Amino acid sequence: MSLKKDVILKVNNLGVSFDTDKGRIFVVDNAGFELQKGETLGIVGESGCGKSVTALCIMRLLPKPSAIIESGTIEFKGENLLKIPLEKMQSIRGRKISMIFQEPMTALNPVYKIGKQIIEVYELHFSFMSKIQMKIKAINMLTKVGIAAPDKVMNNYPHQLSGGMRQRVMIAIALASQPDILIADEPTTALDATVQSQILDIIKELKKKSGMSVILISHDLGVIAENCDKAVVMYAGNMVEKASVKQLFNNPFHPYTMGLIASMPCLSKTKKTMLPTIDGIVPALEDMPLGCRFNSRCLHAKKNCKNKSPLEKNIGNNHYASCHFSREQRINLKIKNYSLQNIDEKSDQKFLKELDQAPENKSEIILEFKNLKKYFPVYGGIFLRQKAWVYSVDDISLKIKKGETLGLVGESGCGKTTLGRCLAGLYNVTSGNIMFKGKNISDLNSRKFKKMRLNMQMIFQDPFESLNPRHTISQILKEKFIIHNKKNKELNIKIIELLNKVGLSKNAMEKFPHEFSGGQRQRIGIARAISLNPDIIICDEPVSALDILVQSQILNLLLILQKQMKLTYVFISHDLSVVKHISDRIAVMYLGKIVEIGNANSIYQNPCHPYTKALLSAIPVVEIDPNNTPRKKIILKGEVPSPQNPPKGCRFHTRCIYMQDICKQNEPLLKSMKTLDKDHYAACHFSKMI
Repeated sequence: MSLKKDVILKVNNLGVSFDTDKGRIFVVDNAGFELQKGETLGIVGESGCGKSVTALCIMRLLPKPSAIIESGTIEFKGENLLKIPLEKMQSIRGRKISMIFQEPMTALNPVYKIGKQIIEVYELHFSFMSKIQMKIKAINMLTKVGIAAPDKVMNNYPHQLSGGMRQRVMIAIALASQPDILIADEPTTALDATVQSQILDIIKELKKKSGMSVILISHDLGVIAENCDKAVVMYAGNMVEKASVKQLFNNPFHPYTMGLIASMPCLSKTKKTMLPTIDGIVPALEDMPLGCRFNSRCLHAKKNCKNKSPLEKNIGNNHYASCHFSREQRINLKIKNYSLQNIDEKSDQKFLKELDQAPENKSEIILEFKNLKKYFPVYGGIFLRQKAWVYSVDDISLKIKKGETLGLVGESGCGKTTLGRCLAGLYNVTSGNIMFKGKNISDLNSRKFKKMRLNMQMIFQDPFESLNPRHTISQILKEKFIIHNKKNKELNIKIIELLNKVGLSKNAMEKFPHEFSGGQRQRIGIARAISLNPDIIICDEPVSALDILVQSQILNLLLILQKQMKLTYVFISHDLSVVKHISDRIAVMYLGKIVEIGNANSIYQNPCHPYTKALLSAIPVVEIDPNNTPRKKIILKGEVPSPQNPPKGCRFHTRCIYMQDICKQNEPLLKSMKTLDKDHYAACHFSKMI
């Protein structure tokens, strides 16, 4: 069967199942799309929707014998990849179609040097080359993906590189053979916004030069909006909507797509307001609902939706969707601001107004850092003597007001988590003071700090790792009461109240952590944190490991609990759109220093430090410019220097586009920016130029 002249890949009626202990489970059903030469196609959806399985199917890398291709064709240049012999597929895989995986540390061989792993591509597909030619080609590829010292990196092992560097190496390996198609499966999910921006920019630039096609898989709608020509939305194994990116984001048709777009915290939305979201989670593959697979979460589902699967229909201009709704009904959904819930607008607006009351009007300082430092010793040599320090937190002073949310942002390694753990008493400070309600708590012994923990709790990034897998949820939540001698006869009632407060039922009490989804486990982590009515909660990347819809549910829950319990949050994240949405004030950290601090709106509307400006420009946005005007981005070069040996002067000068000689010698102090926010400070010699 021949393809259209410009179509390089066509997937048609693809069905994939897995044999499991629970029987045969269909993970992809009737999937289909076309990829044109030089085009970038995005595949988006929550975890468990079949995105990665679809990609692995194209590569013929599905696990055998459990995976079964039930139906369909995958045509590459007119040839069905599902029917060709394995030997021929091996010559296509890696040569004509390459793939970048989400976690480079697991994709790279830990016992081989980087150079050997790149050269393997040439040995397999270009055996006519000499060893010297292969080495030169490998070095050139590392240079193309932005690695500054390729000769040195050739002799490194994967564990010696940062996450961003490893992902660059993966791109170099994938593109070494100059493939026709690159499949990038969540290539930037585990990376900081600045590194993500660098990686996506590299892929875009190399695609432009080579003319290759790209399939970009992501759960981040902003990444899809900024980097793709067209997109496919997947839900529970079905492709529910396909369109150009402009059509999809400006005029979404399917209720699931509407919910995904509406739930994103973005810079244009008012801070500290409830995000529209979709209740529930993607149904288990072995327990799919009849009819439309989205009907169990769609509050507009009718009887027809529960009995009959919707057919894909062209709603105009190559915009396809699988939904029983008519265009008029879809417009009615849009009038409700994309929300899939019945909202009483008057009471809702009143609630949101109360949520957004400015805590700055309150004068009480609940927490203060004074010249706080936390250094970690580095040991080495035969006798393991101390030889250096890691300057994780270096002379930080700030105040936090009662009832406010202070957002801490910055790239990995900037000291955000260390600062949070110093506050929680998990680390002893090297010097400086932590004042809680005017009392110095930095020098308390463990017995006295145990009492202090009643007032300060922590929510961790990975709820599964922070919950004991051998304990039931009831045991986990009772633990804090037992430790602090607050056990009583009504403890079970208290646990039920806690679960209800975070949106879980009492049925959760006797279950174990592995029986819950990621979002539900994070709710349990929040229940544990609020159990003793603390004053302050340190939220360490609480939503970074969650899908966008679950993320919006958790952010809404945190806002509701803050209002109900008058909580103060220290919210740590590398996602600036999330931080802006939930925070009253924001502190930007770089290499152990606060480089800018101020009101959230002031920071986002008028950044006064080049690092803050670069972080903001790296945020992928879902708003599509009708004139296709490209966003101006600041791509930071290089990576964060080692905190063991921070640069002299301004620590950001090695990556700053405004750098001058004074920046190399003199460290700038935080000074008032005299903007509309009187509490807006930045540490930059040239803040007026920013």
